[in-house]
Amino acid sequence: MSTPAARVSLWHSLSVQDADRFVDWLRAVGFVEHETHRDEGDPSVVVHAQWLWDGGLGGAGGVMWGSEREGGGVHNAGHAASYLVTDDPDGFVERALAAGGTLVREVVEQPYGGRDGTVADPEGNHWSVGSYQPR
Repeated sequence: MSTPAARVSLWHSLSVQDADRFVDWLRAVGFVEHETHRDEGDPSVVVHAQWLWDGGLGGAGGVMWGSEREGGGVHNAGHAASYLVTDDPDGFVERALAAGGTLVREVVEQPYGGRDGTVADPEGNHWSVGSYQPR
């Protein structure tokens, strides 16, 4: 599957141990696949992938990732953290938990505006998600 890429100039980069499980989780929470390249000898290994995020707000963001492997550029499976802006942080958290994520911090109102919370994906990476759009 391929989706036209937005003009994204900052990509969050991470590696994962179970690419297929991570693909399922990304789809469930609302990321859109731009491109995914798998190892021809072992299709369970993703050598490079780009998935896009707009959070329902028309913005542009993305995650660039691949399977943790010898010679891979990033070795942080389970140790990454991101902040995603969305118009529905509660819905994101519900979808994330239903797809195998773990609640780290419930979605709550923040004194600086908006609501946010944090979940861990099945790999252990933390995804803070909120309606607060930094100015």
